[in-house]
Amino acid sequence: MKKEEKNKLISLIGNNLKENRNFYLADISGLNSEQTSKLRRLCYNKKVSLAVVKNTLLKKALELNENDFSTLDDVLKGNTSIMFSESSSVPAKLIKEFRKKNEKPVLKAAHIDEEFYIGDEHLSALASL
Repeated sequence: MKKEEKNKLISLIGNNLKENRNFYLADISGLNSEQTSKLRRLCYNKKVSLAVVKNTLLKKALELNENDFSTLDDVLKGNTSIMFSESSSVPAKLIKEFRKKNEKPVLKAAHIDEEFYIGDEHLSALASL
């Protein structure tokens, strides 16, 4: 990927971060193509935007944001997908629903109304918001 393309992606991610107060970071690695398609379809139906992102590009977008997202630095390892939603609880409910038949996605972190939730153990609490 050329530097120009990377800068476009960083800008796009940065704009999404500014426009959305709520976002989730999840690990969807290990899902096969059929499972990934089902997850994407479920996200589309629930009005959740899902994108697999490179950690380095996401980190740069987070650093360029006026908010301090350094709390998320430790979770930006391995496979990372970002989920944006108007609702603070819909992505958590979606993950819980999808995991009834699959092991993933695993919640890495969530940023809801200026609060950080690090780790999959917060999934039930986030779903009940």
